[in-house]
Amino acid sequence: MNFIKITLYKLVFILLFSTVLSADNHDTNASAKTNKEEPLPLNDPFVGDSSFSGGVKVITSGETSEQERKKIDLYTYKLVGIIKSENKSYISMINQDGETVSLAMFEELNDGVKLVDMKQDEAIFQSDESYLIMDFKNQIRETNEY
Repeated sequence: MNFIKITLYKLVFILLFSTVLSADNHDTNASAKTNKEEPLPLNDPFVGDSSFSGGVKVITSGETSEQERKKIDLYTYKLVGIIKSENKSYISMINQDGETVSLAMFEELNDGVKLVDMKQDEAIFQSDESYLIMDFKNQIRETNEY
């Protein structure tokens, strides 16, 4: 009777052990061929993406007015953050090179383009007689009033 129990336990042990070994025994060459992934391109996440190209103003002629040149500086940035409080308010913008610029209320990005207001999802700049409204979708609208 003891002999039968020991033999039965050995058979069960060998059966379980062999199924575990056969489950872990893979053909490494076949799996390497099927799971081979193409290498991903190396992208710098801080450089920018195609969303910058939507709002960038392209100038075809060499003749631009001084006012137009001031606006173009704004078009090279993308709005990435707004911090608004009762005491101080700031916006943060980034350009295609990954450089960030933070502006407080009524600071100028360049001569003639000044941050005059901000809402929850847009920043409003004043450029001479017009207003430039920039949102998080990199859209800049020019209006005479806001």
